[in-house]
Amino acid sequence: MSSFTPYTYFQCPCTEASLPNHRNPSQEEPSSSDDDRTFDPRAPRANYSLYPLEHLFYCEDCHQIRCPRCVLDEIVTWYCPNCLFEVPSSSVKAEGNRCTRSCFQCPVCIAPLSVSSLEAPPTGLGYEYAPQNGPFVLNCGYCSWSSKETGIEFEKPNGIFAQLARVKNGGEPILTAKERKKDRERKRDFSGTSAEKEREETPEVEIPREPLDPNEKLDPESQFSNLKAFYQGQLAEASPASALGFTGDYGYGSPGALSRIMGLYTGSTAFDKKVKAKAGTMREAQDALEGLQLTTISEEEEALTKLRTEGWHCTSSASQRAEFLNTNAQFITELRPVAYLLRTKRSKRCRTCRHILSKPESKVSTIRFRIRLVALNYIPSISIKPLQPTSSASSLLQPMRPVQFLLTFKNPLFDSVKVTLATPTKTPGRFASKVTVLCPQFEVGANTDAWDEALREGTGEKRRTKAEASEGQHQAEAGKVWERGRNWVSVVVEVVPASLHIGGPEFLKNEEMKDDEGPLKEDEDVCEIPVFVRVEWEADAAHDESGLGGGGSKEKDVREKRELAYWCVLGVGRIAKV
Repeated sequence: MSSFTPYTYFQCPCTEASLPNHRNPSQEEPSSSDDDRTFDPRAPRANYSLYPLEHLFYCEDCHQIRCPRCVLDEIVTWYCPNCLFEVPSSSVKAEGNRCTRSCFQCPVCIAPLSVSSLEAPPTGLGYEYAPQNGPFVLNCGYCSWSSKETGIEFEKPNGIFAQLARVKNGGEPILTAKERKKDRERKRDFSGTSAEKEREETPEVEIPREPLDPNEKLDPESQFSNLKAFYQGQLAEASPASALGFTGDYGYGSPGALSRIMGLYTGSTAFDKKVKAKAGTMREAQDALEGLQLTTISEEEEALTKLRTEGWHCTSSASQRAEFLNTNAQFITELRPVAYLLRTKRSKRCRTCRHILSKPESKVSTIRFRIRLVALNYIPSISIKPLQPTSSASSLLQPMRPVQFLLTFKNPLFDSVKVTLATPTKTPGRFASKVTVLCPQFEVGANTDAWDEALREGTGEKRRTKAEASEGQHQAEAGKVWERGRNWVSVVVEVVPASLHIGGPEFLKNEEMKDDEGPLKEDEDVCEIPVFVRVEWEADAAHDESGLGGGGSKEKDVREKRELAYWCVLGVGRIAKV
């Protein structure tokens, strides 16, 4: 069995504020405080409230712990992780969250792609100054994939994103939004009523009519453009303009409502126009001109034939297809280069008071922070380890056999703190272990200069050493700390592990768990101890007004008493199944 490493998790108070209140408001009896309610680390809700100390922040205004769930993120900078080019937020909204330069990833192995020319490099005198001529392709240096396999070539080595957006697989050009609109209107004129009316008025003139294929193969952009135009027309016909020019439900939320209101004052109102009668129900798209894309039998047969001849390895994976929006790339030969996804630098604010907890430098190339209020710099860190080290083979806790652990508190503040510990007599859960803290109240020194510790030792202050503890000259005593340093203190915690048998001792069973005789659940053999920690210290006032209003204040007048209380969970080890 693998060895167990003791751990310490801290609870964020944001989960307590969102607990449902089932008490009757008509009752005037005083309710018990949060300190009197024992925290259960095995409850399902505890999985979302326990964090390592390194993952927590500390709000200086609220004087509370803040976890990732109770902070607000604000984007400081968008940047490309490949070229480290900062992207303005306006460009992100207009062009998407992809790098619009020449930064691409291989669609097969996500390695970066490089631009190279298909022509042989120039030779001779001064070849290093000779410009390379196209066409150019994107090559992968890891799996040797090339955009030439999909028939994509580029004219210039720069601006690959803009060139790729205009080329289909195979080299065919992609219509722009303006060209798609013109093409759609031209086809609609040839197939709609306007062409029929013109043919009736001038029968002697032969109007050339292009053949329309209802199953025409469209690229995703053209299909979406046709669908959008079709349903916009359907919505306009289903909700005709009223006498005032507004659509159904008054149309105040419509983007064109403002222009219609302004038309009332400019004279071009909707009163002169004939009010259209409300049309019937909306219909669906019927052909490629309206955005309907049908899969033909020939395409299916071609895909099946390719799958039989080349095998399953020629198909694309689900993660590869997810990189392309509105694209059904079934085979690897249909994959296109993937533009790098932009990354962000984010600042964090307290959700309660909007105080900044973390703010990085806006410069992309630096990893420094302007503000970073991590809890590790405000809350004493807690570590636990066995008092008598054992081998990995005997790391399991033996049931009903007392074992002692060393609980160490390290103070990061520049002021001494008073720590008060409280633990339940029996741990929560079906198999309860007995817990005793030999020294529940103690004081931890300030995090001052290391020379102060040497001076204190020179004045005769005694400190217990590991050699003395191993010789058995000092035993753990109630009310006394085990070891003390400059800014840390170690105390002894005694644990009597529970028996994992259903018919174990009655004094180690919780009343609410006596009727539960089911099998052993996952991680139920782990001994977890909930500990309520209260820290008190005196710090400088937030706003020092000494010297104002006549006469300076003394040091004791500008210091205020602060207090912080929280729950933490100590995982001490696994109990042996005897």
